[in-house]
Amino acid sequence: MAISAGEVNPKGRVGIHLRPNRLSPLGVILLGLEIAFLGCQAGTQSGPDFAVRRKAMVADQILARGIHDSLVLKAMSEVPRHLFVPAGLVDEAYRDYPLPIGEGQTISQPYIVALMTECLALKGGEKVLEVGTGSGYQAAVLGRIAAAVFTIEINAALAREAASKLERLGFPNVRVRSGDGFFGWPGEAPFDAIIVTAAVPEVPPALFAQLAEGGRLVVPIGDVQTYQQLTVVTKKNGQPRIERVLDVRFVPMTGEILKRK
Repeated sequence: MAISAGEVNPKGRVGIHLRPNRLSPLGVILLGLEIAFLGCQAGTQSGPDFAVRRKAMVADQILARGIHDSLVLKAMSEVPRHLFVPAGLVDEAYRDYPLPIGEGQTISQPYIVALMTECLALKGGEKVLEVGTGSGYQAAVLGRIAAAVFTIEINAALAREAASKLERLGFPNVRVRSGDGFFGWPGEAPFDAIIVTAAVPEVPPALFAQLAEGGRLVVPIGDVQTYQQLTVVTKKNGQPRIERVLDVRFVPMTGEILKRK
């Protein structure tokens, strides 16, 4: 599926949303100190200071913006983002903006990856579906938290590259397939959580149908040519409960959804 070019609204407006695993004020301080300490340790090693940059990214771009889910912060601190961007952009991997990954797609801004992951309210042990694998970075972050991640990419070349990379980096709980995410992954449904990293005018019916009762679906909904609203759809008694979080901008989903306009 088309990959998100997620950006924070230039106005900087952040919507109100639930924050699972929220740390206490003391916990936030202690986690920030731990991130700084680990960054200093990594900086004493030889080679590029990617670990230092990663810790700074988490502290300055994610924790400072109100992401307090301890599992998300830990995953973002661990996954080597620089290995999921093109070689020529490695130096920009931990910057505060999305980057192109080829095939007309992008890897989302770190904050957006963290925010969407937090909105899933994962506790560990879940079965998650991702629509839009891209470089595999979001799937890797999910793989550090969930028990099993199933991710679909409509571009076959990106799907092959992401699958190979995730295997090399040691993510045996992430499965990648090439296909149209509009239809989900029926053979593995239901899913405890679903994340869509491409803009849609409305939730594809198959995805909501494959969401488990009580599960959460995180997706940018709105005008696919301009801005959308990052939306959390929770299934309650078989019906959708909608929570709008933040104005964002993603590239549009492609494939079957284009025929439904």
